[in-house]
Amino acid sequence: MAQEWNIRPRATQCSACSAAFTDGQTYNTRLTFEMDGYTRGDFCESCWDKPHAGQRGYSSWKGVFHTPPAEPDHRVRKETAEELLRNLIEKGGSSRRNVIYILAVMLERQRVFVEREVQQTESGQRLVVYEHKRTGETFAIIDPQLQLAEIETVQHEIMVLLAASRSDADTPLVATPPAS
Repeated sequence: MAQEWNIRPRATQCSACSAAFTDGQTYNTRLTFEMDGYTRGDFCESCWDKPHAGQRGYSSWKGVFHTPPAEPDHRVRKETAEELLRNLIEKGGSSRRNVIYILAVMLERQRVFVEREVQQTESGQRLVVYEHKRTGETFAIIDPQLQLAEIETVQHEIMVLLAASRSDADTPLVATPPAS
């Protein structure tokens, strides 16, 4: 067997008994060579002490498990995006047509809205009718035929609107605005 390194385990649980590692727990790792290549296993102390039939260790090391820090939640809460979309439509946000359309598409992808039908306006623009899945309420939204170059601007507008519509300080912001 080779040297010992304090390498972070790849798993958050024991490879043998599936018990979750706790913060500060000592673990052992073994690299074995099998027919299909190298396999790495992270083991708690009790499983490490048991015999390992048929597994020839190539390398092993010991380390201490540290719980990874929680990832910040950058997702937009569905309720917040829905409320913002409703408010923009109610206030006749024709100047924010791009934002309204993008929010509707975001919510459609999350299956909060379902696209019901597509119509043509008299001026030849696409009009998309969305239905709110839970309430059955419908929204008619004009497709602004967005150019790819406009997407970053629209994302920034959405972030500003969402930040302004936050009801409490605990709601996470979506992300940082794009660099100019």
